Amino acid sequence: MVNKRNTLGRGLGSLLSENDQNIKNNLFEEIEINKIEINPDQPRKKFNDKNLKELSISIKNYGIIQPITVRKLSENKFQLISGERRFRASKVAGLKRIPSFIKDAEEKEMLELALIENIQRENLNSIEISISYKKLLNDLKISQEELADKVGKDRSTINNYLRLLKLPPSIQNGILENIIQMGHARSLITIEKSEVQLEIYNAIVKKGLSVRKTEELVRSLNRIKKSKKAVFKSKEIEKIEGKLSSHFGTKIFTSGNSSKGKIIIPYKSTNDLNRILEILDII
Repeated sequence: MVNKRNTLGRGLGSLLSENDQNIKNNLFEEIEINKIEINPDQPRKKFNDKNLKELSISIKNYGIIQPITVRKLSENKFQLISGERRFRASKVAGLKRIPSFIKDAEEKEMLELALIENIQRENLNSIEISISYKKLLNDLKISQEELADKVGKDRSTINNYLRLLKLPPSIQNGILENIIQMGHARSLITIEKSEVQLEIYNAIVKKGLSVRKTEELVRSLNRIKKSKKAVFKSKEIEKIEGKLSSHFGTKIFTSGNSSKGKIIIPYKSTNDLNRILEILDII
């Protein structure tokens, strides 16, 4: 277990370059691009077309400076572990073959390392990070606290990202497309009903609300909701409160509804408490 933690802490780059062992062990070669498939678990879902075009021009002029990393699935089939941006740009540049480091298909730890490495080094979108965290938790079967230790984040940060995945799909897509920011999403998470979340999201998009304005709007809605819960009582409950107040000679408060709730009997002094206990026939 200690050895595994040390390996995870060293990062993918050091494993790939340490003493050039990959080249010495014949794990480095140029692979036909059409034999390489994208890793479906790769966290990055969106790529900037302009940046890819610029990188493809650089690759045409100077070639691939840093090889991609793949794992071998079969004799003529490979899956990308890291370097998807370079891989995509190489295809745009029209390359037929691409320099690659090859890892064994059984080395699951390498896939975990690649995912962690991407989270730490790439400018990922909030939803991409959230999906990556969830996958790491499921694959490694570890707690949020252990994951936080692995990626160098606070547990609260991990939890905030995971909560984004509870938002409606259209809002998640809005984050993915950079239509709204993480700050907007954090406010939306505090709203219980998805239909209300969607209403606020649409208002953010339509009116161009800032994160601060969104926070103020959500706080106002939550205050109104709490106020309504505190004030609204059915006629039946109000009638029961009146009867109890008359019976005990003090104002009785209730919370809840006719199916479930609480009865609160306040007292002002020890003598008042004893008086109420006598009515209840407890003393």
